[in-house]
Amino acid sequence: MDSVHSQTPAWLSRACRELGQAELAGDADNPAILGYARRIGHPEVGHDEVAWCAAFVGACLEDAGTLSTRSMLARSYLEWGEALGEPRLGAVTVLSRAGDPALGHVGFLVGWTERLVLLLGGNQGNCVSVAEFPRARVLAFRWPAQGAEQVPAAQPATAATRTAAGPPPQDPDFAAALQFVLSREGGYGEDPYDPGGPTNQGITLADLAAQQNVRVDAGSFARLKQQLRTISPAVVHDIYRDRYWLAGHCQQLPPGVALMHFDAAVNQGLGRAARLLQQAVGAEADGEIGPGTLAATRATDAATVLHRYADLRRQHYRSLSHFWRFGRGWLARVDTALALALQLASAATAPTPLPAAMPTINPQRTEQKEISMDSQPKWWGQSLTIWGALTTVLTTVLPVIGPLLGINITADLIQQLGGQCVQLVQVLGGLIGTGMTIYGRLRASQPLERKPVNLRI
Repeated sequence: MDSVHSQTPAWLSRACRELGQAELAGDADNPAILGYARRIGHPEVGHDEVAWCAAFVGACLEDAGTLSTRSMLARSYLEWGEALGEPRLGAVTVLSRAGDPALGHVGFLVGWTERLVLLLGGNQGNCVSVAEFPRARVLAFRWPAQGAEQVPAAQPATAATRTAAGPPPQDPDFAAALQFVLSREGGYGEDPYDPGGPTNQGITLADLAAQQNVRVDAGSFARLKQQLRTISPAVVHDIYRDRYWLAGHCQQLPPGVALMHFDAAVNQGLGRAARLLQQAVGAEADGEIGPGTLAATRATDAATVLHRYADLRRQHYRSLSHFWRFGRGWLARVDTALALALQLASAATAPTPLPAAMPTINPQRTEQKEISMDSQPKWWGQSLTIWGALTTVLTTVLPVIGPLLGINITADLIQQLGGQCVQLVQVLGGLIGTGMTIYGRLRASQPLERKPVNLRI
């Protein structure tokens, strides 16, 4: 598989951070996938089961500062930017699908051969993944045009797509984690000992600049600083969600662990937090959270992970040169995060109580049912009740209608005949049952087994 070993485009780097985002089973929806649609101006998308490959491409382009088609249709990119005569790493690649000219697929090119293309895209197996496709399906390789319109720096895509429809659906785990972080962060400040520089609600100047895809330099510093002073709750929410919760793969971690990891990412950096988590679960500490790290996290008891993680965070804080200035607050923050995370983890693993209306089982009735010997229907001729009823009818009816028919039958005679019939049926039933028992025993292939039977009276 060939590829161009040149500088990775910003939108492709952004797309790589989303690998693993997947649709949720059942009625739940992944807020990250809904976020892709919102970022390109489609807040009406309320479920992650829609075709969202174009939304993913558009969101990554706009997060990197390049205007997308802002369409949910894959083939909208056939007219976007400029056509490429040759494949190029990161090219927006449009594919045909199922022979229908109205259908298609779009993703970012990451490799190719004469017969295949390798795309990093959304909605590939219901998730963000890398997948192979026949090169014969390629309709176009597209690249941003020279001088193409850029997403305005003062209007990040995440803020631009927010409408009067209200805030996006909230992940309850993210909501709890964000509430905790904001409770630990103060308002605007410029502590000269803080390496993060000016901050507001924990958001640094670098965070705000990255969200807007601009550089912090002499020309932008004053404007960014003023924006940071008056930062809105919506922008704070989006920065924490995009740059820490989703970028840190917190949505893929168990409850409790997600909160601890999110807080570490905010206060100690994404790369450091990733390595701390990997150390806590015994995975390779390479700073990149992938399937191995996630699997190791799920396979380890949450309480164990949290205590290890907290200890590692404390060790890192103590190693910093400005621990003397902020150390007491940092350690208190870890202790509080650990206590809350343990509560969340415990609540997630607690057994579900039985509903109040759940029917109860009477053990006495159950035991009686288990020792019942007659579970098969019997022939009506074996019923003494039926023969008794028949005898009663005959003794009351035949003596009346008999003389009319020229038959002189007394009630005593009928009772005598009825009793004899009942005795005859009982004798025949006993003989037949005994014969069947002997015959079945002779044909049986398994020896008889004696088991105690407890009778409850």
